[in-house]
Amino acid sequence: MAVIRKVEIRNFRSIRSLDWRPTEGVNCLIGAGDAGKSSVLDAIDYCLSARRSLAIGDSDFHNLSVENDISITLVLGRLDDNLKNYETYGDFLSGMRAADGSIEDEPGHGLETVLRLNLSVAGDLEPKWRLISKRAEDKGLDRGLNWGDWIALSPTRLGPWSENNLAWRRGSVLNRLSEEKPDASKALSNAARDARKNFGTEADRQLGDALAVVTRTENELGVPIGAAAKALLDTHSVSTSGGTIALHNELGVPLRGLGTGSTRLLIAGLQRQVADKTSILLVDEVEHGLEPHRILRLIGSFGAKTNPPPQQVFATSHSPVVLRELGSEQLFILRKSADGQHLPLPVPAEAQGTLRAFPGAFLAPSVLICEGATEVGFVRGFDQFCVAHGRVSLQAAGVAIVDCGGGHADRPYERAKALTALGYRVAVFRDDDVSPSAALIAEAAQAGCSTFTWDDG
Repeated sequence: MAVIRKVEIRNFRSIRSLDWRPTEGVNCLIGAGDAGKSSVLDAIDYCLSARRSLAIGDSDFHNLSVENDISITLVLGRLDDNLKNYETYGDFLSGMRAADGSIEDEPGHGLETVLRLNLSVAGDLEPKWRLISKRAEDKGLDRGLNWGDWIALSPTRLGPWSENNLAWRRGSVLNRLSEEKPDASKALSNAARDARKNFGTEADRQLGDALAVVTRTENELGVPIGAAAKALLDTHSVSTSGGTIALHNELGVPLRGLGTGSTRLLIAGLQRQVADKTSILLVDEVEHGLEPHRILRLIGSFGAKTNPPPQQVFATSHSPVVLRELGSEQLFILRKSADGQHLPLPVPAEAQGTLRAFPGAFLAPSVLICEGATEVGFVRGFDQFCVAHGRVSLQAAGVAIVDCGGGHADRPYERAKALTALGYRVAVFRDDDVSPSAALIAEAAQAGCSTFTWDDG
């Protein structure tokens, strides 16, 4: 199924400009609050989700500048046959170079065939979705995706309204589990209570395959819904179409009443089951509503440890548990450059050791790298002294402490080099019985890293 090869955002909320080439697997954005992480997920959702209208206001324009259009472009690769159909999309197909992400007007040898889907919103607040290519523009052609292709591409999102995926609604993950289509009209002709009972039997026949997948998934992830899931009429709804038929537990209680964490776990597990049909998952705050051991299950359901990755995931997180579980290649730190451009910076492989041992360092604005236990002990004591005298603690002030374990004078500067390159405010605290490499010290100082030392020797 298609994946997003490139994300281009212009003039959307806090983001003036962002260009990002995500991986095919897990892409977890971390960074300071209000850095724009959730806005990136919203941009992908707004552009790719099948919808005929969109609620956009002046506050969605960067700095309220409604004279500058919002523009969100997604470059879609790994296209299936429907999306590469020349009769339908031939004039809109382009070629992308894997090395640098540059786009050629036409597909060709050594290029991946891609489609570029754009959402633009002008000052009149009317959204417009369209496919873009220079070749089509020269011919005066203007069109979007076919509705069926758009529905197939729509991502599943774990966010404020995740429970919508626990009913057979248009675009919900349940509708993608199988080709079965429930018909509740006969059951709804009876009294509400009898209808629920009667339709339970009908649902076993109409949705048996999907219910079997739900039951298997909830057992694997430990979601507490009982022996088997049921599809019963949802009395909360009076519609005879979308949302009338929803998942219930064995006692007939709607699963929309599950806790936040259980709902997210179940939907993520079901999304994994349909990754071959719709391969993009959006996750706001991975850790939301979950204890650490259930966070690990959720990340496992993403396929974070599977190669090749089964689906493309865009997520945000502020959890050390998430950072420790993911690999450096799955993490991107969202920074804002001096010229106002947002930069998702990939965490380099050489930072993996620090990431595993001190994930909290990647969630703080400032990092103090201590050479060994003596320096850590001194800082802890100094911190206690300050707190006892009415000062804010180092941690509350946004400082993370990293212990390099002693034994190697260069190690603190090697870690400092990786962290300063990612935009962190870094300092090294070391003793001076063995001098580190002068070149490393100079390089760290050039990058803005301060050094605190004991006296010589």
